[in-house]
This record gives sequence, C-alpha cells and structure tokens, in this order.
Amino acid sequence: MLQVLLIIFLISLFYLSIANRMTTYVNVLALQGVLLFFVAFLELKSINTLNLILILLETIIFKSLAVPIFLKYVLKRNHITREAEPYVPNFVSLIITTVIVVTTILLSNTMEESYLDKMYFVVALSTLFTGLYFIASRRKIITHVMGYLVIENGVFVLSLAVGNEMPMLVNLGIMLDIFASVLILGIFLNKIGDVFKDIDVNQLTNLKDY
Repeated sequence: MLQVLLIIFLISLFYLSIANRMTTYVNVLALQGVLLFFVAFLELKSINTLNLILILLETIIFKSLAVPIFLKYVLKRNHITREAEPYVPNFVSLIITTVIVVTTILLSNTMEESYLDKMYFVVALSTLFTGLYFIASRRKIITHVMGYLVIENGVFVLSLAVGNEMPMLVNLGIMLDIFASVLILGIFLNKIGDVFKDIDVNQLTNLKDY
C-alpha cells in the first residue's frame, strides 16, 4: 500500500510538470498533502503518539487544507485566472521530470545503506529537484511559492526515508517555516497585485528605489 501511495505521489509530479492552470497546481499540492497523510499514518506506527498526531495534523490540515485554501484566496485576490506561462513547453517539462526521476532511481541503486529506504529516497529527491525545476521554469511569482511547497514535501518524504523517528521539534520547525514563508509571500503577492496587473517575475525589473 505504501508503494502505491508513493507511486501516485510520483505521478502527481509528472502531472504538475504538464499542467497549465493555476488551480491545478493548488489541487495537486492538496493531493500530495493527502498522500503524505496516509504515508505517515501507515509508516510511523512505532513513534510517540503525540508526535504522530502532530505529523498527521501537519499533513491533513496544513498541507491538504490550510495552504491550498490560502493559495486559492491569493489567486482570487489578485484575479489570477489565466494559465501559467512556463519558459519551456509542457512536453519538454515532462521529459525533464522523467530524466529527474530516472536519475534518482539510478542514484539510489548505487547506495548500499541498509537503513535507507530506496523508494522514499527516490520519491524525495525527485520531488526536491522537480520543485527546483518548477521554480526555474515558471514566470509567475505565486508558482515559485508553489514550487517551494513542493520542495518542502520532498523534505518531508526524505525524513521518512532515513528512519521512523521524526522529533517533534523538527516537525514544529517545518510547520513554522512553511507558515511563515507562505504568509510573507502571500502578503508580498497581495502588495504586488495592487501595483502590477500581471504577477510576472519580469515585472520585478521595474521596481526601483526612490
């Protein structure tokens, strides 16, 4: 069951690479949050109950509900209804994502550490590098925020790859980091939306000090 969930998570990365609509990006992030909830629930059975509850709340409430709802608010607040404008065609993005996944699979096969679950390792690294590519290949600022959230999901999966222990302090740090980043960048997007009609990273070149 865990393998099926992780494979679906990988498929969501491929779908993310070819999607154009902003709402699709948000829906994929919500789906990833649900998948991480079930993965954490099935995998982390031997840890402290309070810590497990915190992790599950982090995934199902924060990743699956709070962040997607907030992002949809930002989209509506700034009237962002058009398709995203990637620097490269969708087909090329799909090929690049495939190369990333294949490369991580080959890399994982060269590692012999017994404590490392290779399936988690492949999914984690694929998510990290796909998030970085997502940021580099999209024009709109809000898609950069979404790319950062994809990277954070990869960090979460990577923590599962190295063992069953996830200290509460680490999870609190992850939640605080995501919350602060999304909140600050959301406020930033709202302010940019008051000045520019199109939230494009190219518009930032027009910012000047007076």
